[in-house]
Amino acid sequence: MAQAWRVARTSSDRNRLPLDAAALQRLALTYVARYATTRARLGSYLRRKLRENGWAGDVDPDVDALVARTAQLGYVDDALYARGRAGALERRGLGPRRIAAALRDAGIEAEETAAISSELSDNAWETALAFARRRRIGPFAKQPADDRARRRGFAALIRAGHDPATARKIADATPGELPEQWP
Repeated sequence: MAQAWRVARTSSDRNRLPLDAAALQRLALTYVARYATTRARLGSYLRRKLRENGWAGDVDPDVDALVARTAQLGYVDDALYARGRAGALERRGLGPRRIAAALRDAGIEAEETAAISSELSDNAWETALAFARRRRIGPFAKQPADDRARRRGFAALIRAGHDPATARKIADATPGELPEQWP
């Protein structure tokens, strides 16, 4: 017989009460207090909670209005989230294409993503070098790379969102010699 304290509880084991307007608002405030988020993610979270728990109100819940109100109060700011997330990903060495994809996945609108991507393109070379340093690719490798290692380094830079010309130049570099950035 399994010990009761070791048995994992599933979501069907919990007694879930249907949500009302006040409970939905509490969920929204708790979520934005705990996580940096976007309007799209907050809306997705609240809709998921409504599917899981059900709705006890007389009229259908207006999740979009609650999300808009939360944004109006300043608890959710997509532009601020986008700048912070883009900066964090850039510090990790990811390129503009990968950062733009992450922002799109977070629900950031295309205009905001394009504006941030253009800013990131100015630092693309330094970001690619930071990624190569972290992964020991090209000029940061311990020993000269054979063809397989060069291809792997090139592929890693491409997956990180860097353009092919930058990736090729860094992956083909001799260890200890930084390639010059082209205009």
